[in-house]
Amino acid sequence: MRRLIENRFGLLALVLIALAAVYGGAFVSRPAPARIAPVQPVKAAIESVSTVCPDPGGATISAVTPPGPRGSGKAEVLDGDKPVTLSEAGRLWQKTAAKDADPIRVVATGAMASGLEAARISRTLTGDARGLSGVRCVEPGASAWFVGPGPAAADLTLHLSNVEAAPADVSFVVYAGEGLVVTEQSTGMVLKPGEHRTVKLRDVTTSPLVMGLHVIATRGRVTAAVEVLLGRGKGADWLPLAGEPATRVVVPGMPGSAGQRKLYITVPGEQDTVVQVKAVLKDGSYALKNREDVSVPAGSTTTMDLSTGIGGQPAALVLTSQVPIVAGLEITGTGDLRDVAFTAGAPSIDLGSVVADGRAGKTQTSRLILSAPFEAASVQVQLLPKEGAPPAPTEVAIPAGRTREIKLAGDEKGFSVVITPQPGSGPVYGGRVIEEKTSSGQLVTAQPLQMARTWALVPPTTDSPRTVLP
Repeated sequence: MRRLIENRFGLLALVLIALAAVYGGAFVSRPAPARIAPVQPVKAAIESVSTVCPDPGGATISAVTPPGPRGSGKAEVLDGDKPVTLSEAGRLWQKTAAKDADPIRVVATGAMASGLEAARISRTLTGDARGLSGVRCVEPGASAWFVGPGPAAADLTLHLSNVEAAPADVSFVVYAGEGLVVTEQSTGMVLKPGEHRTVKLRDVTTSPLVMGLHVIATRGRVTAAVEVLLGRGKGADWLPLAGEPATRVVVPGMPGSAGQRKLYITVPGEQDTVVQVKAVLKDGSYALKNREDVSVPAGSTTTMDLSTGIGGQPAALVLTSQVPIVAGLEITGTGDLRDVAFTAGAPSIDLGSVVADGRAGKTQTSRLILSAPFEAASVQVQLLPKEGAPPAPTEVAIPAGRTREIKLAGDEKGFSVVITPQPGSGPVYGGRVIEEKTSSGQLVTAQPLQMARTWALVPPTTDSPRTVLP
C-alpha cells in the first residue's frame, strides 16, 4: 500500500475512482426531471362589449344577451340622445331605426356583456338596393378583411367608425385580379373620436372586378363594414368580416337553395399558390370534379364558379394552401329579380355562438347550416323569442365530414338563436341564412357564425420574471 501511495500515478487513480463513485451515486439517486406541462390558454369571462351597427337608416336593429349566470351589469343601445337599456338577459330587443339615423352603438358591461350580440337587417323591394341586407354589428379593431366583387362590378361603400376616445389613423389596401392597388385616397385617413365616415370605393379605384380588401388602423381602433349594391335586379347585401389570412380556411353557411355560387380567394403575400378546395356536403366531403384546386397569383384575388358543384346543397368549403389566404363566397338567389348574399372564412364556434336576428313566417324562413369538416360534432340550439317563454332546446348531431341544414321554427315576431357545442364535440362551423319568397324573386341574406362574446382565450399568468424578460 505504501508503494502505491508513493506512486503519484496510483494516487491519481484512487482520486479518480473516488470521484467516480461520488458522482455515480449522485447520478443514480438524483430526482427525476420535472415535467413542464404545455402552456394552455385559459377562459376569461368577457366583461365589456362595444359594437357599431353601420348605416342603420330604415333597418331593424336587434340586440340580445343570452341567459346564463347573472351578476351586476348593464347593456344599452345608444341611438341618438335617448339610450335604451336592455334590462333582461335572454330577451330579444328590436327597433326599426329612423331613415336618417347615424350608426348605432350597442354596448354592455359586467354580466350583461357575456354573449351580447347585435345585428342590422333591412328589407327593400324596389331600386338598386332591392333585397334582404344584413350584417353583424362590428367591434372596433386594428385589422379587418373583406372579399367579394370589386368596384367595377358593384357599388361598394366602406363604412368606418371611431368610437374610441383617441384619434385613429386608417388606411386600406385592395387586392384586385390584376394585383395590389394602393392610391393616395386609401392612405392617411384620420378619424377623430366619435367620427363616422363613408368611402365610395369607386372614387378610389374603378378597375377591379373582384377584390380582397384589408382595412388597417395603424393608430387606434375602428369598426369597418362594406355595403354592396350589384345594381337593379342583381341584389344587395353586406360583406361579412373574413377571418385573418391562414393556410386553412373554412367557408361555412351555404344554403341548400338553388342559385349561383361564386368563390373568392385572396393571396395577400408575395408568393403564388395553388389552393385545394374540398366541399363538405350532407352526404360527405370530397373534392369537386374539375374544381379540385385553383391557382392564385401573389397579391391578387381570383374567383371560381362552384354553382354546378354545390348549388342546391347545404355546404361548407375547406380551403388549404401553402401560404396564407382569405376567402369568401357569393350566394345568388333565384327569380326574375335576383338577390345576393355573402359568407366568408370563419372560425369554429368552440365557445358557442349567438345570432341576434332570426325570422319566420309565411314567406320568410331562417335556417342554420352546420358543418363538422374534421370530427363528429354535437350542438344544442336554443331559440330566444321576442315575446313569451323560450321553447325547449334542440340537440343536433353532425357526423364527421358532413353538413346539416336545420330549419328554425321560431316566432313570427322575431327570435334570436344560441348555438352551444356539447362536451366532446368536434369543431363546428356554420351560418344562418334568411330567405323570403316574393312574386319577383327570392330575397336572401346570410351571416357566418362567429364565436360568442362570452369567453376569451387568454394566455395563463405565471409568477416568474421570464414573463416580462426577452
